[in-house]
Amino acid sequence: MRYPATEKLEIIRQVEHSHLPAKQTLGLLGIPRTTFYRWYDRYLSLGAAGLEDRPSRPSRVWNRIPDKVRDEIVELALDEPELSPRELAVRFTDTKRYFVSEASVYRLLKAQDLITSPAFVVIKAADEFHEKTTRPNQLWQTDFTYFKVVGWGWFYLSTILDDFSRYVIAWRLCTTMKTSDVTATLEDALIASGCDRATVAHRPRLLSDNGSSYISGELADWMASRNMDHVRGAPCHPQTQGKIERWHQTLKNRVLLENYYLPGALEAAIGDFIDHYNHHRYHESLGNLTPADVYLGRAEAILRQRKEIKARTIEKRRLLHRQTAA
Repeated sequence: MRYPATEKLEIIRQVEHSHLPAKQTLGLLGIPRTTFYRWYDRYLSLGAAGLEDRPSRPSRVWNRIPDKVRDEIVELALDEPELSPRELAVRFTDTKRYFVSEASVYRLLKAQDLITSPAFVVIKAADEFHEKTTRPNQLWQTDFTYFKVVGWGWFYLSTILDDFSRYVIAWRLCTTMKTSDVTATLEDALIASGCDRATVAHRPRLLSDNGSSYISGELADWMASRNMDHVRGAPCHPQTQGKIERWHQTLKNRVLLENYYLPGALEAAIGDFIDHYNHHRYHESLGNLTPADVYLGRAEAILRQRKEIKARTIEKRRLLHRQTAA
């Protein structure tokens, strides 16, 4: 229960003028002794004004982000409006070597009215295979998705996605969805990953759906000649390939913002986004690393560096608070 300043003063006067000991008087009034003596100390030092309620929030938070840094965060948000608060926080930490949390960035941008709703609808899908992978090139996911070029018709994107890192290893924009298109994309993936020439105990397994090009005998023979295993998801259950399904959604949310009138323009747009996705887009499920960081083995070094940056930043803020308070 909160007491107004007038009641606190009245209680103090009752205790001062009571013929009973203070402990007994406070017991009769139902006031804890620690509370009373806190009031009394403020009353003796500040008078009746000291009994007024004080804000519960401290006048200065020791780890408050300096104004200069806050301005730099807003400037980065304005320069790269497509980044979410999470991506902005990680980008700022990596480029400025100064740690800021996602929550801090969100509050700052919210105050600046820079938080907008997404321009697309997010669908849910399982994002992992039932047997979790533990290293790159252990399991590859593959699938087709389609795009329309105005005046040309439908084109089909064949993608090989590393399950562990979500790195797009190889892709092809095709006019059909034949087995030859699948094997051509797989050849590109073997070359890009080095698995075509490296001596490994196990070649990557391939995970696909049950499309006609994936259940063909031609693909089975090709996979056997490369010593690769092939597993397929359950029929009518696309969540098994959740990672590549989610990749298709991410790709289309960006690429389909424009119409394309030439196949070359569509292919260039897809290539640009794949480069951004692999090397620049921070992936939340990867600990805010890029797929390339995980696929190429840079993850541990980057996470260790971020941990060091966070420790230095917090120590810097603590020191600045002490200097300001002194």
